[in-house]
Amino acid sequence: MSHAAPVPEDLNPHHIARLQFDRAVPYVDDIEGWEGIAEWLFEPERVVKLTLPVVMDDGRVRAFHGYRVLHNTARGPGKGGIRFYPAVDEDEVKALATWMTWKCAVVGVPFGGAKGGVQCDPTRMSVGEKRRVTRRFIASLGDDIGPHTDIPAPDMYTNAETMAWIYDTYQMMHPHTANLGVVTGKPLDLGGIPGRSTATAQGLAYVLERLLALGEVPTLGSIAGTRVAVQGFGNAGRHAAFILRGLGATVVAVGDVKGGAANADGLNLEEVEAHQKATGSVVKAPGTRVLGPRGPLEVECDILVPAALENQITLENADRVKAAVVIEAANGPTTPAADRILADKGIVVVPDILANAGGVVVSYFEWVQNLDNEEWEEHTVQKRLRAKMQRATEGVVMTYHRLRDRYDEYRQRWQQAAPGAPDPAFPDLRIAATANAVGRCWTALDQRGVWP
Repeated sequence: MSHAAPVPEDLNPHHIARLQFDRAVPYVDDIEGWEGIAEWLFEPERVVKLTLPVVMDDGRVRAFHGYRVLHNTARGPGKGGIRFYPAVDEDEVKALATWMTWKCAVVGVPFGGAKGGVQCDPTRMSVGEKRRVTRRFIASLGDDIGPHTDIPAPDMYTNAETMAWIYDTYQMMHPHTANLGVVTGKPLDLGGIPGRSTATAQGLAYVLERLLALGEVPTLGSIAGTRVAVQGFGNAGRHAAFILRGLGATVVAVGDVKGGAANADGLNLEEVEAHQKATGSVVKAPGTRVLGPRGPLEVECDILVPAALENQITLENADRVKAAVVIEAANGPTTPAADRILADKGIVVVPDILANAGGVVVSYFEWVQNLDNEEWEEHTVQKRLRAKMQRATEGVVMTYHRLRDRYDEYRQRWQQAAPGAPDPAFPDLRIAATANAVGRCWTALDQRGVWP
């Protein structure tokens, strides 16, 4: 007797973003005529696809593919990073822009979502080649970005230096106006803000502190004394490891694209960082056990921090996660099927649109600083970041409990609004956060009305 092959999990990030959105819509209050509104809220306002000819160091011309997606501007100008990565494609950038819209709404900053990327391998490019790709990309975007329309920021394999090139290119094209606010994540001497490089990780720590204080992870009362595993040892993951260790945690595993390093008694993070700088990877750092690239996801720990790419915790490996809480420093690291498995195991998942929003919060502070021609002190940045992240956490937790307590009411309402549709998924923190975000965006659209 033959058996049908299992249906492979859909790992298209834009499809995943849509499924997450669809799970949240039944819990959004006061959406009348939801079908049309759902399309309006989910589909991007603008998708720009570019071919970028660039002269390489050897004199040859290479054509790169670039993308910039403006998802939704109901609550303000677009905001979102630019990544340089070989796997960048249109659907990935659309998903990331969508998540940026929800992220800004969850934490209450007046931006919409955007994202950009260039399909390239920056690890095989010289500084000059990366600079020329950046300048060509920004010049080709032209007025599709701007301080009051769409404001880029760093992402994978882009940094403060890249943002300086973006600012300079835009300024050369608009010499009669002041344009520091066109991009955030800039160097401090060029309008940057203290704390931006650590903001994603620091915001994550503030969210985790508040979540544990509220009792949302029954087995954990505080960060102190916990065991932490971090998958991804780039900007967000590395800073998260150091910050959580500073709060009393023991970091037992870290990883990068080449593999992982583990020590059940705790890693010497300084040695691991030095080894990564010397060899290009954390693998075989002194005093560590070698793991595969996804190995940190499966070690015994209390707190798991996925800080790499999308689709890392999936249907295939979710059952091997052994943490009490997964807090997403990366965008889209957990698939919908994995969410269900983790929930069944009693593992709390803190969604990316809340957990890693510290970066966009401090980007907002930098943008305000630039528009006001001010320089903020780091203590001001940290005080305001903590307040934003803790308030957003409290809001998501409050919504989570309200949705669970009133599930039957929402289910009946959804059956009336969408006859024949499946019952809504039982709420988790991701559904609660997305419902908060979608509700705020819908309120803004409703108040503005449909033009003309």
